[in-house]
Amino acid sequence: MIRKIVRIDREKCDGCGLCVEACHEGALQLINGKAELVSESYCDGLGACLPECPAGAITIEEREADAFDEESVKKHMAEHQKPVAEKLACGCPGAQARAIERKETAAPAQGFAPAASQLRQWPCQIKLAPVNAPYFDHAHLLVAADCTAYAYANVHNEFMRNKITLIGCPKLDNVDYAEKLTGILQAHEIKSFTVLRMEVPCCGGIVNAVKQALTNSGKMIPWRVVTVTTDGRIAED
Repeated sequence: MIRKIVRIDREKCDGCGLCVEACHEGALQLINGKAELVSESYCDGLGACLPECPAGAITIEEREADAFDEESVKKHMAEHQKPVAEKLACGCPGAQARAIERKETAAPAQGFAPAASQLRQWPCQIKLAPVNAPYFDHAHLLVAADCTAYAYANVHNEFMRNKITLIGCPKLDNVDYAEKLTGILQAHEIKSFTVLRMEVPCCGGIVNAVKQALTNSGKMIPWRVVTVTTDGRIAED
């Protein structure tokens, strides 16, 4: 199949790693001090890495794309002394599909009161939230990936409580989160940022957007990143 794929000029690449951080798919890795496309099937061809490259080493070209081959990627990484976990540390989350085994539990008894919602505003989608909404004034802000609320059972009590919650998915939303978050920071006194992301590579887009917004706003605001694993745990730092 012919499609758009990134091409990296190794002679120009200075190994800064900015393109690796900007790639939502985890398609790029630093190997022996140079950025490399670890598998063409990972690359979405959208070019998020291009503007981050100060050396101008990345271009987009149309060519026949290789089929996904997990074993060849693992072999390639091993040959370059790059550790490989049981599941790939890169690539589209769809390539990491798996079942999560859990014990069956009985349904709550009739009349059981569920935990109260901690959502403090509407809308909660990043792309829909109005920049000038008064609920942002002096708020502690939670920016969460969509999937975190489904993967981690206690999101409301542990993360949403006493915060304004914004959610999104950089893989699915065709918007610039950094622009919206910058506007919110410039229009309001935000007390803190908590970023709740999944462990999959595309969630790095939310972290990058918050970083960019903080840089754009010029404000020094406490912030932290919490990662949820695909089997519903909080990852250790």
